[in-house]
Amino acid sequence: MKVAVTYENGEVFQHFGRTPQFKLYEIENGKVNSSQVIDTGEIGHGALAGFLQEAGADVMICGGIGPGAINAMAESGIKVYAGASGLADEAIQSYLEGTLPEAGEATCDHHDHEHHGDHDCGQGGCHH
Repeated sequence: MKVAVTYENGEVFQHFGRTPQFKLYEIENGKVNSSQVIDTGEIGHGALAGFLQEAGADVMICGGIGPGAINAMAESGIKVYAGASGLADEAIQSYLEGTLPEAGEATCDHHDHEHHGDHDCGQGGCHH
């Protein structure tokens, strides 16, 4: 099984659609067997589901994610765990321990309304 985590400087990147990298963990017998950091090439929201599918990801862990991206991930057969923060290695450990909640709904709804300026999609919601 492969688990991808949105990634930047060792931490869970907080905006799925803008993640510069994923850390891809190979899980075997409930433990991390290996990991590698892969660059996204700055592709955006819509293409990331296909990117992860091609990388062989079964699960994706992130900070904030919108409803369209959750749907694209579901269509690609990838389970989403959103609302994670902190170190990527700690997030994967929480996943392995079964303490990381699976995303049932979007944690960032900035695509559903008009806004201006930067925003911070993180745990529990989208803060503009």
